[in-house]
Amino acid sequence: MADVPTAFVAPEGSYSFLEEHKPHLVTVSAMNAALYPTRISSITIRFQTKATSSVAPGLTALLGGVKDARAKEKEKEREREREKEAVGLVSNKDREREGRESISSSDNGLDEREPGDLTTLAASTQETAVNMSTVDSSVNVPGPPHFAPTTLFPPPLNSSRRRSQSSRKMQSIRTTSSSFVTRLQTMEGLSKVLGNQSGEATYLFYNASKSFIWTQIGQKGKEPLAKVTFSAFPACHDINKVTASADHLDVVIGFSTGDIIWFDPITSRYARINKQPTSSGTTSNVSHNACTSIRWVPSSVNLFVAGYADGTMVVFDRDREDGHFTPREPHGPEIVSPPLPSPGLSSKGATAAPSSGYQAATYSEWDPLSNLFVTPNPLGLGGNEKTLKNPVSHWKVSKKKILDFVFSPDVRYVAVVSEDGCLRVIDALHERLIDTYSSYFGTLTTVAWSPDGRFILTGGQDDLITIFSPSEQRVIARCQGHSSFVSNVVFDPLHCDGRTYRFGSVGEDNRLLLWDFSSGALHRPKLNSAFQNRASISSTISLGLRRRNEPSTLNLPMDGVPNMVYHPAPSRNDVSVLQPIQATSLDGDLLTRIEFTSTAVLASTRAGLLRVWSRPSAVRQAHGRDVTITS
Repeated sequence: MADVPTAFVAPEGSYSFLEEHKPHLVTVSAMNAALYPTRISSITIRFQTKATSSVAPGLTALLGGVKDARAKEKEKEREREREKEAVGLVSNKDREREGRESISSSDNGLDEREPGDLTTLAASTQETAVNMSTVDSSVNVPGPPHFAPTTLFPPPLNSSRRRSQSSRKMQSIRTTSSSFVTRLQTMEGLSKVLGNQSGEATYLFYNASKSFIWTQIGQKGKEPLAKVTFSAFPACHDINKVTASADHLDVVIGFSTGDIIWFDPITSRYARINKQPTSSGTTSNVSHNACTSIRWVPSSVNLFVAGYADGTMVVFDRDREDGHFTPREPHGPEIVSPPLPSPGLSSKGATAAPSSGYQAATYSEWDPLSNLFVTPNPLGLGGNEKTLKNPVSHWKVSKKKILDFVFSPDVRYVAVVSEDGCLRVIDALHERLIDTYSSYFGTLTTVAWSPDGRFILTGGQDDLITIFSPSEQRVIARCQGHSSFVSNVVFDPLHCDGRTYRFGSVGEDNRLLLWDFSSGALHRPKLNSAFQNRASISSTISLGLRRRNEPSTLNLPMDGVPNMVYHPAPSRNDVSVLQPIQATSLDGDLLTRIEFTSTAVLASTRAGLLRVWSRPSAVRQAHGRDVTITS
């Protein structure tokens, strides 16, 4: 505790140290911590306040007050029943009147877009590379009827249809006989603790060694709510914001073996996806490589995307079983029949299909800097609900490991960083690569998208945080403050209003930094200034060794070859520079993650130590009305 700062000060007030969480009875070796560092997922849920009577019933009961109250309650119930009956009659009439319109819903319980809406969306995507505006699904474009292209990601959910039930059976993690789950430990009286929750509760999920741990901010005692131990290392995880409720949570966990677990910690049930083969038999799977990053598709109940160590990204559906799937190789000659209609077939570099219905053979080498190589699954798009299988789609993004990715707020684009030192912006709706940006030097390790979709942040081995404007297709600023590799960067949604932006970062220099960004805060660096010659010892040594053997950005386009997708890194003299507004140094193991919740700021180390600082009271009171707030 003596090594932890009791508080740090930002312009809005003081952040006070609140508590820390340690892995309970978990031994984390230095090698495992370096390979599979701790990551945090958090979500804040408001529970219903328990109704309690503060009036003594003695005199009231004698006067008949209790009977009167009960009579009034029964009368209210009768009125509600009559209202429901009236609404039912109206809805039945509406169904009879609209029965001929054949209103359909998507497989995951979402309303489908009309063909005209998709036409409008495709046209707007072609006009601008990155358009962050939302599409109005009520506007139909007149014209002859046509087949709409298949889209991976559905429109935003209606609030009344969020909790659609899954058709896939989940098994109990308490009674499972699978060797993949080795142990489950829960707090004594966990069901009673959850039943007594009231007000807001912030749940934390994090991995340490082979354990996946569930705890809560402000929880009494050091014991976590639950801890699940697996035979493989949990490497990444994410919580579904759409389906989260007081009695249900959907968590996906990616493992070092490539396996994926869909887990509900409240009901202790799970399902296994991309199950790897065992010595006793064969099992269909999509990827044998380690899962390095995983995220639910925002606004979707059932879709999520996983990134792998071989540079691929795979779209999965939680409700589908795994099917036999072999992705195409992005090089060499091949003749394939066209799959179901998919926007990925119209990506840049694809060859038009001849009249025979087969795609012509191609011998061209795949360029990961200018193209996204897509393999749609014939059993993943269209067809009967019972015949649909995982994966939904398979993307070959890079020749190097995928390290992190994030969706844009409107769910139309994905920003991806990989070990080849590039940031890629992918049009997820049409499955094509839009832009590729090179890092200043070294690998990019983390990426974040601003809440309004205007800016993208990256951090990596150049000790810098870079701010990109995807709509302008350029770097607008670099942030200097870390003296070693940047591990994680995250926007603080409570301090982003469209004019000013707050984000935080942690690095291997064990510094937690806060930054404020606005157009007025930018300035052009002066020539021969001190920061131009600044070099960090830890980063310079490691990158100096890499420079002799491996360039910071692989497979760069050759001189004289036009490439409109690829954007090289600008020099330092051409980009504005930002400095942090707050810096805090922490002792101990290397920092890996920073997280913002509605009431606190969290930082984690590689071995699983979580530290929590409470936000200033003014900030907590200003945002106390939020019902569900997630990172």
